[in-house]
Amino acid sequence: METKSKILIVDDDSDVINVLKTILEHEGYTVYPAYNKTEALEIASNVKPDLAILDVMMTTHYEGFELAKAFSESPEFKAMPIVMQTSIDILTTTNLSVQQMAKEFRKDKKYKELQVLLVKDILKEEAGVDYLAEDGTSIWVPVKGFIRKPVDSNNLLPVISKLMKS
Repeated sequence: METKSKILIVDDDSDVINVLKTILEHEGYTVYPAYNKTEALEIASNVKPDLAILDVMMTTHYEGFELAKAFSESPEFKAMPIVMQTSIDILTTTNLSVQQMAKEFRKDKKYKELQVLLVKDILKEEAGVDYLAEDGTSIWVPVKGFIRKPVDSNNLLPVISKLMKS
């Protein structure tokens, strides 16, 4: 089978990596596992992945978000699609920008104190993460999508396939 693309998987749980690796390699993708942000940045520099799947909580609570931010701010990787694996509920919207929507959610009493907001525009296919840093500032990180944990190949493969085509 011809290799489709290179995918970086970053998760501190080897079982999760093995499940994702098995599913993706079966579809012809080449998978590069990393267990933390430092390892992921090193591997990414060497292999230039076409897509990254990131866990959120690894060495620190927000290490996945920090890695996504580092990729999105890097000239070398800013065009690389990033997908976050999460069990956190995703807020959806169909208006404004997802970043603007996150700011609107932050004003709402129900969401104001949440440490993390995951927002996805179901029409424009835009998504992002708004999380509160230790000092309480709101940090925005654009991503291409989310995959629910535990990972199900019926949900994973359509997301990956769609992002690889765009």
